[in-house]
Amino acid sequence: MGESSNPMATSSSSPSSSIPPSSPSPSPTTTTTPPRQHLLLQPPSSKKKKNRTNVFRVLRTVFRSFPIFTTPSVACKIPVIHPGLGLPDPHHNTSRITGTLFGYRKGRVSLSIQESPKCLPSLVVELAMQTTTLQKELSTGMVRIALETEKQPRADNNNNTTEKKTDILEEPLWTMYCKGEKTGYGVKREATEEDLNVMELLRPVSMGAGVLPGNSESEGPDGEMAYMRAYFERVIGSKDSETFYMLSPEGNNGPELSFFFVRV
Repeated sequence: MGESSNPMATSSSSPSSSIPPSSPSPSPTTTTTPPRQHLLLQPPSSKKKKNRTNVFRVLRTVFRSFPIFTTPSVACKIPVIHPGLGLPDPHHNTSRITGTLFGYRKGRVSLSIQESPKCLPSLVVELAMQTTTLQKELSTGMVRIALETEKQPRADNNNNTTEKKTDILEEPLWTMYCKGEKTGYGVKREATEEDLNVMELLRPVSMGAGVLPGNSESEGPDGEMAYMRAYFERVIGSKDSETFYMLSPEGNNGPELSFFFVRV
């Protein structure tokens, strides 16, 4: 990903060469859905592995958690780990997951989170950003995206208001900020057949960027789908904050990309 200033525009690792393009529609007024491929993706593990961190990893997480804003007036709340504590917080667990950004060049980009490239997606979020816009942002070297949602209260049998207990990644809607500027809303969705087909095509790819053949019937001749896949470090700060940091290969000076999921 570091060989090009536009990671999602490269095609060196794309598996598209061995995949025939979709056949044309039999009628100009008829649209067809690409046939569902035989899926070899596995369900994610239900057991949460205990995460082991060393001092270096904890310190790296601390310093990388500081937010950077380009617009000071925006009240986007990104969690910050206090650097003066010294010892790791037991509530801050880390693990490595696979993240994939994909989308048609003239459409919105989506984020898929998987336990590994061989697993079914555990989260798919459609972001409030065009694919071409994200490509331009990545060429600047650092992109920080915050997805913020509000706590939902609920009333018990005694009419006492309590906080609704929902996993933060199960929230259906987030307000999205890119570099501190509000861009719209991120929407969680169930993985569609097209999403699953993309994940199946990329199952052999652990890290890389390129293009896949798209649906020419709906997107036209420029309907190629761009993608970028990488490992992300997942940091669980609390029940109301999770962060995903993109990990670059050793010696690679590629772009830095972070996703902050925050509930306020």
